[in-house]
Amino acid sequence: MSVDVISLGEMLVEVMRKEIDKPLDKPADFIGPFPSGAPAIFIDAAARIGCSTGFIGVVGDDDFGKCLLDRFKRDKIDSTHVQVRDDRTTAVAFVMYNSDGSRKFLYHIPRAAAGELNPDMIDSEYIKSAKFLHLMGSVLSTNEDCRTACYKAMKLMKEGGGKVTFDPNLRPELLGIDKVREICQPVLEICDVVMPSGEEARMLAGTEGSDDDACHALLAKGASIVALKRGEKGSVIYTKDEKIVVPSFKVTEIDPTGAGDCFDAGFIYGMLEGWELEKTARFANAIGALGTTKKGPMEGAPTLEEALEFMKKD
Repeated sequence: MSVDVISLGEMLVEVMRKEIDKPLDKPADFIGPFPSGAPAIFIDAAARIGCSTGFIGVVGDDDFGKCLLDRFKRDKIDSTHVQVRDDRTTAVAFVMYNSDGSRKFLYHIPRAAAGELNPDMIDSEYIKSAKFLHLMGSVLSTNEDCRTACYKAMKLMKEGGGKVTFDPNLRPELLGIDKVREICQPVLEICDVVMPSGEEARMLAGTEGSDDDACHALLAKGASIVALKRGEKGSVIYTKDEKIVVPSFKVTEIDPTGAGDCFDAGFIYGMLEGWELEKTARFANAIGALGTTKKGPMEGAPTLEEALEFMKKD
């Protein structure tokens, strides 16, 4: 089976504090599990707006794995290349929210099923038949096998004439900034689109200057487009020839987890449709905004009809 958009990496469930300001080291109520994992959130959001999608990853042969696979089946994501392992449990993230909007995560990923992604799972024909491969920095950071799988997939995608997009989704607290730059460098040299936050752009560019300086530095590394995500301030799109400032949509934020992944999905949808960059970014802003409106990282992702109706009202 061939699809237009492929991603790979961690599939996990998220279990979150029911109330804010409840630290993870004290007894308190949780809610969940919610299907999650940055690349999984992305691929689900892309599927819900109508992209033909597929995923490469690993879950455990358990109820949490079933939770994820059921969501993929519901939203028509090709899971042919998702392995179910009976010797590993499905990855889990525990999350607490603070009243100032910050979050704290406790992850069980590298030694769980998600950490078993490896280069042997990358099917050459499957990758080459797609139009887009979307990579995440969180996958690069998991372990050497996950990283090598990403590198193999991106080379095959370029050999097949497709495009590689990259959301840095950086975890410098796990590896350190220097190591993060090192493992991202091969992707930055080959990818077509980078979708960072301002902080991520500056980290990857190795500059303490402005977001403008950092994004132009990322273009110099090889990308054709840098789509800078600025949350409630919208986005800014950079190419070698232009800079496009695109305002945000106002929503009542319930859960910000996955908003950037939803933005990525909207941006790739616009590229598949051949839209101009400003229209593409506006649509991506809408998908990202709607992604924050329900509790659970995948729950707010809209259908195409819901997104278009929402944009009419703005």
